[in-house]
Amino acid sequence: MRLLYEGKAKILYDVGDNKCLVYFKDTATAFDATKKAIVEGKGVLNNTISSILFKLLEEKGIKTHFIKRVSDREMLVWKAKRLDLEVVVRNIAAGSLCKRLGLKEGEKLREPLVEFFYKKDELHDPLICQEHIFMLGIADKKTLSQIRKTAKKVNHILKNFFRAHCLLLVDFKLEFGILPDGSLAVVDEISPDTCRLWDIKTGEKLDKDRFRFDLGDLIEGYKRVLEKIQS
Repeated sequence: MRLLYEGKAKILYDVGDNKCLVYFKDTATAFDATKKAIVEGKGVLNNTISSILFKLLEEKGIKTHFIKRVSDREMLVWKAKRLDLEVVVRNIAAGSLCKRLGLKEGEKLREPLVEFFYKKDELHDPLICQEHIFMLGIADKKTLSQIRKTAKKVNHILKNFFRAHCLLLVDFKLEFGILPDGSLAVVDEISPDTCRLWDIKTGEKLDKDRFRFDLGDLIEGYKRVLEKIQS
């Protein structure tokens, strides 16, 4: 295997035949990696949860890079040219949205909000508008329209899925890439690292905010998410 990339939470290897192996690490980071720790078992949980959610999306007609889960920590995916864009879909006010717009955490939005962020660590992933996306050459109008449409469809699928398992999908981040066949696909991961998930009955936060704000044991929260979606 040839090492392609090592990020904060995952390592990507080229295994040939337009395929890659994603290895999920136990590293937890927050606030541009100014807060970080090794949390044993986190990678296994994120790989398992992401595999379940990618399978769900594929079954619902959403193109992803997912092929199969090959071990506790490893996922086989199609090689993709990642777009330098983070797509955040919000259903309930939380996190940076509250700080930017003065909204109260937990306030339900009138309709799902789709936001775009420029994926550049050195710039701290700034919020950008569609004109910025065109100017930077990240995506053209047709591709961006497809990204927005897909993000909203993913939100509808995941929101209903989590609700059926007593979880509230507050917001989540998606990344997109171009597969070897030229098609647009959801890539990266979908896990409590990239989603805000609250217990629908108690409002308890079961996602990465537990680590960000010292709200409780991270692994306990992620395990409860997995237990719920497998029930």
